[in-house]
Amino acid sequence: MQKFNDERDWFCEKRFGMFIHWGIYAVDARHEQAWQRYGMEADEYRKLKERFNPGNFNPDAWLDLAENTGMEYMVFTTRHHDGFCMWNTPTTDFNIMNSPYGKDICAMLAEACHKRDLPLEWYYSVVDWNHPAYPNIGRHHEINTDPVRHDWSAYLDFLKAQIRELCTNYGKIYGIWWDMNVPEHRDHDIHSMIRNLQPAAVINNRGFDEGDYSTPERDYDPEGANHGEVAFQRRTEACQSVGVNSWGFREDEDYFSSLYFMKNIDRYLAQGANYLLNVGPDANGDIPPQAVNILKNVGEWYKKVKESFCEPVPGMFNDKKLLCTRSGNATYVHCHKGLDCSSLSLFPLADAPRRVILLNTGEAIDFTSEPLVYNMNLKKELRLRHIPVEELSATVPVFKLEF
Repeated sequence: MQKFNDERDWFCEKRFGMFIHWGIYAVDARHEQAWQRYGMEADEYRKLKERFNPGNFNPDAWLDLAENTGMEYMVFTTRHHDGFCMWNTPTTDFNIMNSPYGKDICAMLAEACHKRDLPLEWYYSVVDWNHPAYPNIGRHHEINTDPVRHDWSAYLDFLKAQIRELCTNYGKIYGIWWDMNVPEHRDHDIHSMIRNLQPAAVINNRGFDEGDYSTPERDYDPEGANHGEVAFQRRTEACQSVGVNSWGFREDEDYFSSLYFMKNIDRYLAQGANYLLNVGPDANGDIPPQAVNILKNVGEWYKKVKESFCEPVPGMFNDKKLLCTRSGNATYVHCHKGLDCSSLSLFPLADAPRRVILLNTGEAIDFTSEPLVYNMNLKKELRLRHIPVEELSATVPVFKLEF
């Protein structure tokens, strides 16, 4: 997949990132969209601000977890649909400075990221349930508010002022991650302002023009993925959350398995995409232990196989359960759907490699050019043998073939 050929090229090299959904909704501990989904009264929801005092917030603890997982950049929710701002902004009093905490969360996180040279992007929701000028008319991800006060032009002025603050007051910023442009308004000047202020910033396709890349969620899978065609026609960044029900903190949450994420990370990265894995800190600023454990397991796998996420090779094998990447004289075979037995056919590949390494364990794997007995009438095929399939049942195997 082509690079941008400018300061945004970091996004083509650092391809696994941490997503953080955090705001006053953590106090309610039900969902980041609790205001809408649970039918909360506006005044009731706004009072959550008065109870938001995350005394355990430590950006370095978050960054330690990200780096230990192998993540190389971060996207943070500066403002979700509720309109509560996690930075010191004069544009609204519905912000972190008017909570008991009274400190600029974005400034603290940006300072910690700059010290580690970890790229930081800002998430920003176009929808705003709090601002009277935003046209909340009950469309998807909207509530219903007084139409007399709706003024899209005035709201855009407000939005532009906030984006200018986020692109001016926090040093080098590496992206604006838009969400929910429900009115589908197009305004190229907004993206031009971002690029002028922050040349290294990538912009996704949920904002005011097509952006630099697309952002599918959950289990999106393109047709023909890595089999005979290029899976992604443009730069892509998948995003998923550790929680089944929410992206923000939920007290009674269900969680996906670590294996679920290994499979998804593998199939996206092996096809040339980026991947964001989201966690939702609680009201104290702590990431839930279940999420920490998932990231720990994912990180142990990811760091062993990371070298394999290089150039995709579409249509390499007949087996559509396999994905293939290549770097120099090394070909990597990704078994993102797991293994069925202790051997693996790589037909029609017949050339014998110098050696085969199972990246998950570092051990050498036997191979042969002889096909299975019931396929003896076929031409020779490269077949990996004596694979420790039982030991690999809770992970995604990746094999390195050195030629």
